[in-house]
Amino acid sequence: MILFVGYIIVLLASVGTYAVHGSLLALWVPMEYLAIVGLTIGGFVAGNNVKVIKSTLAAIPGVLKSSPYNKAYYVDVLALLFEILSKVRKEGLMSIENDVENPDASPIFTKYPNIVADHHVLEFMTDYLRMMVGGNLNTVEIESLMDVELETHHHEAAEPGHVMSKLGDATPAFGIVVAVMGVVNVMGSVGEPPAVLGKMIGGALVGTFLGILVSYGFISPLAGIMTQRAEESGTIFKTIKMVLLASMSGYAPQVAIEFGRKTLGAHDRPTFSELEEELKARKGK
Repeated sequence: MILFVGYIIVLLASVGTYAVHGSLLALWVPMEYLAIVGLTIGGFVAGNNVKVIKSTLAAIPGVLKSSPYNKAYYVDVLALLFEILSKVRKEGLMSIENDVENPDASPIFTKYPNIVADHHVLEFMTDYLRMMVGGNLNTVEIESLMDVELETHHHEAAEPGHVMSKLGDATPAFGIVVAVMGVVNVMGSVGEPPAVLGKMIGGALVGTFLGILVSYGFISPLAGIMTQRAEESGTIFKTIKMVLLASMSGYAPQVAIEFGRKTLGAHDRPTFSELEEELKARKGK
């Protein structure tokens, strides 16, 4: 929603202020709009493979919604890990085997539908819990494996934002291409009256205007939000990593959860007291 608010401000500040002293009809040059849109889409398709195109298109609907990664979500993840690790401490590692193998039917996991619905987070969590159940683990080797997986995830998550940023950088050049094409058309009509030539030159300059406006007013903000979402999505994996590593190192569930809480940013991190009260409240249910 905030993205659309920004778009409205951009349009009001550009087209709106122009309308005060100019004619909006002068900006209506349909063929130039069509040319810039076509060049932008063509550059996007030509510059990326099918996998990247699909991932970028799939990422766009997500930025139109509010971020799912907020304090409530992080509290849910920490509470889920606390329940799992508490069960391990009381009943042993084998007690969570069914929960890990079939989280959709687990009485613990099903309490947290928003986490079960996030298959990336669920898979990361259950994979390493499954490894814990499987036998003795070398914490250093597991941490190294987690780091490699997180690096791969970060690269994939950041790719749509990177692609969109490059597209935004190219769009002003497409606007110049369209403007030059318009100027070439004007040069072929030098015998026309000044009023006609002026209208044709103005129409040609719309290409430059539109290319810059679309780039910095629409595509670049979209790329920025995609990049921010990629960074946000990485935080929860670091939190899970720290909790599980602390548990593997022998720390009690309460302490392991504190390791994870400390990885969260100041805006989304629950205080020690808030998390403790939340865990007590959920335990009583």
